[in-house]
Amino acid sequence: MTDTRELLALGREFRAAGNPSQAARFLAQAAEHAPADRTVLTELALAHFQSAALGKAEGVLRELVDLDPSDGFTRLLLGRTLSRQSRHEEALPQLRLAVALTRDPEVESELARVEQRVTTDRAARPLSP
Repeated sequence: MTDTRELLALGREFRAAGNPSQAARFLAQAAEHAPADRTVLTELALAHFQSAALGKAEGVLRELVDLDPSDGFTRLLLGRTLSRQSRHEEALPQLRLAVALTRDPEVESELARVEQRVTTDRAARPLSP
């Protein structure tokens, strides 16, 4: 099966049915055929994110950022991916960019949540001698 549209459709169907791992298999094949297709890469990143393959999601999202640095949704998803890996401080710049690009109140809430987490993490660290 080499038709990118067909692979994309199958990937979307499996993601919609709650099977992101299977979706990722089809979407990865689609990405091989269309490595710069932002739609395919976004669906692949979402499938990886939803199946908790966070390292893979991060890799695809960084490719998407390279393709379009002004995509607020990609920045949001990259920030959430980093945050889910407990890399909150790394997530902050991505989330701040997502807020600036989208002006979405839900994105602002996500940023506030991660900022609070960073503050809590810093307060919990032992002081250096």
